[in-house]
Amino acid sequence: MKKTLVIGASENPDRYSNKAIKALVSHNHEVVAIGLRAGEVAGVTFDSEKKAFENVDTVTLYVGPPNQPEYYNYIVSLKPQRVIFNPGTENPEFIAKLGSVGIYPEIACTLVLLATGQYE
Repeated sequence: MKKTLVIGASENPDRYSNKAIKALVSHNHEVVAIGLRAGEVAGVTFDSEKKAFENVDTVTLYVGPPNQPEYYNYIVSLKPQRVIFNPGTENPEFIAKLGSVGIYPEIACTLVLLATGQYE
């Protein structure tokens, strides 16, 4: 399976990033994550460090537009195939930046894509 980076990871089970990590793991996807603080969800440990993860296919965002600029260059440097903008994370500026460097911006919900078999 392709590697997914979850940005905005949280140990709070009510947060959609938490639900997404659990769903990705249950669908046998390799998952790495970054959160505001250290934690662990479904065996995926994370902290706030922007690590140089290798072979990231998909980045799924759970960080609102005002907090995304600090991740722009980091995400582009990972050279993912796509970045999923989950509900509430849509950002025209970042979408344009990704498109200009050949990274596919997908406005979708990771949980819905997984549940409907469309997460590839």
